[in-house]
Amino acid sequence: MTHIVILGCGFGGLEAARTLARADVRITLIDRSNHHLFQPLLYQVATAGLSGPAIAAPIRHILARQRNLTTLMGSVTSVDTNQRTVSLADGDVIAYDHLIVATGSTHSYFGNDQWAEFAPGLKTLGDAFEIRRRILMSFERAERETDEAAQSAWLTFVVVGGGATGVEMAGTMTEIGRYTLNGEYRRIDSRRARVVLVEGSDRVLPPYPPDLSEKARLQLVQLGVDVRTGCKVTAIDKDGVTYTGSNGEERLAAKTVIWSAGVAASPIGKTLGVQVDRAGRVPVGPDLTIPGHPEVYVVGDLASATSDGKPVPGVSPAAKQMGRTAARNILLRMRGKPPETFHYKDYGSLATIGRKSAVAQVGKIKFSGFPAWLFWLFVHVYFLIGFRSRLMVLTDWAWAYFTFKRNARLVVGTEEEPDVLEGGRPRRRIDQPG
Repeated sequence: MTHIVILGCGFGGLEAARTLARADVRITLIDRSNHHLFQPLLYQVATAGLSGPAIAAPIRHILARQRNLTTLMGSVTSVDTNQRTVSLADGDVIAYDHLIVATGSTHSYFGNDQWAEFAPGLKTLGDAFEIRRRILMSFERAERETDEAAQSAWLTFVVVGGGATGVEMAGTMTEIGRYTLNGEYRRIDSRRARVVLVEGSDRVLPPYPPDLSEKARLQLVQLGVDVRTGCKVTAIDKDGVTYTGSNGEERLAAKTVIWSAGVAASPIGKTLGVQVDRAGRVPVGPDLTIPGHPEVYVVGDLASATSDGKPVPGVSPAAKQMGRTAARNILLRMRGKPPETFHYKDYGSLATIGRKSAVAQVGKIKFSGFPAWLFWLFVHVYFLIGFRSRLMVLTDWAWAYFTFKRNARLVVGTEEEPDVLEGGRPRRRIDQPG
């Protein structure tokens, strides 16, 4: 029986597996985690708006009824396209007849990987939990701080990158200080928290039309975000961010920095034996196969694909469409028929900015503000996996909308840091209120 191996259970891998559900084939799906993640809402977990289970579901549960599929949890280290094998970190080697690589992307710090320690990116649930911990702990540290300058640094949050993730993070983070935490502290006013969005190009949301980018910027400013475009980050450390802009080199004192400025393709692409582009993406043909290997398909963020002469964007609808096309082409080849050419259908672009604020483009129709926010809300709820997830998200959003509160504020791993404890005793004296 033909053996199809799928690497990664993101949008592309999951859609490919489902498309093959009724086929007379044997499928092995390999992912390094045990869950499928709805990444467009990951920033909501990072900002304490949603819990992890609301946007993630176990892969085995999602595909439990698909009897021709076996799920393996493991980390893929390389692919040997000549031997048609996949190697795992634990030493296992799995042979395949057809391979679909859908391992997605990771963070890119443009050669400055040392920044990762001080400015985490947002790609996984683990990333979201860490960012949430840093945001909430910054308010806790500010509450204990007696020096005004140090307190200000703890209450300054910098988001590097003005793409969709950066805009969504920045807009939502302003609401945490203004509304969610307002009145919960005694020594600080959480409303003093400042969110700074630093973008290297001359506008936020660069892939969007200029008029929508400007509307997004205005909505961010209205929410209280300090938007700084045309600014190139040159250094990030534990005390803040250095960047160059129209006024030369400037320094932002901030204890919490979030990275959303760049992505790089999964390193698995470099093991496929073909030349990758600068971002590490793998060039694929019209049928989504790699040069010289019609049995190997690359889909999603890892693929450098074109459709009707235009580059295919790295968005979830594109990954799902590519996953379906790759699966269908395998079945066509098994029947001795020519494969189909991939054509991307653009259903539009959406980016939420904050409470009742968003921008959207569907075809030639552009809209923003509350109508775009409502449209964004229902689109994302519709595409969530499973009724339970939809119900959880709707309930949490309804509660947050009417009360301004965020319930997913649990923090794990709050051990004292070295600059707080010294020799087993507090470095600074913290006076009791009153």
